[in-house]
Amino acid sequence: MKASKIAYKPVGLALGAVSGMLAGALFKQAWKMLGHDQDAPDATDEERTWNEVLLAATLQGAIFAAVKATVDRAGATATRSLTGTWPG
Repeated sequence: MKASKIAYKPVGLALGAVSGMLAGALFKQAWKMLGHDQDAPDATDEERTWNEVLLAATLQGAIFAAVKATVDRAGATATRSLTGTWPG
């Protein structure tokens, strides 16, 4: 295993935590922008419709994936700038 990949592990873990918090905040804002007054529904929320539950899950998944990819890519690019090697 490359030294840069080993060195990137703790950075990647920290970035993962930050990206999760950022994605959660973005999802809450997006859900409100769609005109929903309540928090996003859980899959087991009996009082919410199938459409609402599936829309929330789809939107949340898309936002989390996009934020994770953005943060991972930025972290790898920064690592290459600092070390001269790509961490992957």
